[in-house]
Parts: sequence; C-alpha cells; structure tokens
Amino acid sequence: MPPPTPRKGTSPDFIEALARGLDVIRAFRPRQPAMTLTEVATASGLARPTARRILLTLEELGYVRAERAGFSLTPRVLELGVAYVRSMGLWEIARPHLEALVAQTNESCSIAQLDGSDIVYVARVAVPKIVTLSVTIGTRFPALQTSLGKVLLAALPPERVEAVLAEPSRSGIVPCWQPGAEERRAALREVRASGWAITDEQLAPGIRSVAAPLRDGHGQVIAAVNVNAHAAETSMEKLVEEHLPALLRTAGAIGADFALYEAVPQASA
Repeated sequence: MPPPTPRKGTSPDFIEALARGLDVIRAFRPRQPAMTLTEVATASGLARPTARRILLTLEELGYVRAERAGFSLTPRVLELGVAYVRSMGLWEIARPHLEALVAQTNESCSIAQLDGSDIVYVARVAVPKIVTLSVTIGTRFPALQTSLGKVLLAALPPERVEAVLAEPSRSGIVPCWQPGAEERRAALREVRASGWAITDEQLAPGIRSVAAPLRDGHGQVIAAVNVNAHAAETSMEKLVEEHLPALLRTAGAIGADFALYEAVPQASA
C-alpha cells in the first residue's frame, strides 16, 4: 500500500501541523505496538525529520514513549477517545442498561459507531469468555461483517453506503464474509426492513451477534448496541428468540434516556 499523501486543508484556518500530529498517532496499527521512525514516516506519508519532531513532541506530551524497538503509543492516547464518549454523555446513560442486559443474557454487550468503513467500539460490558477476537474500547472492525456495522450502514442513504464501503478498513482484520455488491445491498435491505441485524461467523469463526440501532430524540441513529455470543455456546435461535427481544427493549430504553438527556438544558461554566 503506498503511503498516504500528506494532509492539505481547504480552509485558510487549517492547521497542517496539528493534522500531521494526528496522522502520526493514527499511523500505529493493530498488532504493531512499536514502530521505527522510518515506519512511522512511511505510514503517515511524512518526511523522516518531520515525523521525528512530531514523535518527540508527542513523547514530551505523554502520548508516545521511545523504546529500543522504536516508538509506541501510551495509554494517555485513550483520553482523546474517552473525551469524545464523555462529551456525548452516551456511556453514562447506557452503562446501567448494558449492565442489566449482560446480567439477563450472560453475554457481552457493546455499543459502536461508524468511522469510515469500520465500526469503533465506544462502550462495552463484557463477560469472561474465550472469543476469537479481543474487543476493548476503541477496537475497530470492518462494519459490513458485524451486526453493529450492518445496523449503522443500513441507517445511511443507500447511495452513501457505497461511498463509505469504498474507504479502506483500518482494522487490520480480513473478514470471513466477502459479499458481492448485490449480496451486500440485499443484506442491508433486510436490515432496514427488520430494524435489527444479525451476523453468524461473518467476521471471524465462532462469533455471532445481534444488534439494534440507538436513536436520539429526533429518531436519528447515533450508534448501535449488540449482544455478542460464541457460536459453540449460543445458537442462532436463542440469539433471535431470547436475546433479541431484550436487546430491543434495552435499545429503546437507552434511546429514551438519551432523548431526555438532550432535552435538558446544559449548564455552562
């Protein structure tokens, strides 16, 4: 894959140095926690001296650490994503509902949002089970092969879906299901008709899940919530007949609480 073209803004207020710094943070990939200066420069499309100055700045700010193998991100980077989730108020609203759903189903439950052709997990309550793929806050997967992603893609105008899916995934995952265009469109039409989505080992072996949309007070889909199960333990019938009704109730309850949260005037300091 050729290196990306350095970011250029269209606005006179665009700060190129800030954009380059974010590009360096995004250059770190799954299963490659440490990268050399050359690897970072190549992945971000920057000259080595520029990449080096940015890395040293991020190190001084606490977002990067220098190691013998090169550079790696620190947990402080998570603050950037947590700030986003907290600014929405979504996690605080969803947490008790997710915890109740996990207690009822004895399965892990998550909330995700769309980022390009990927989903990104923004909230999760997990149960200790062995699964094929590890999931934490910030984990990203190709959207089309997940129940969460199907729900989010189905909420987009059909003409927008193709443009979104044309963007390359940044998950580092090669999914099991590789549908053609017509199969893909048919799958999303089914989700739009039913109002929920299911996957059965389409992302990776052993993983099946069911998801529903989360809506704000205006009826707009702002995220998706799912129940995730291991194929060896939970049948498709149980997922649909037992877990789906509870999931739909939970999604409705989170959406109702979020609508109330939006309706309350926010005090300013």
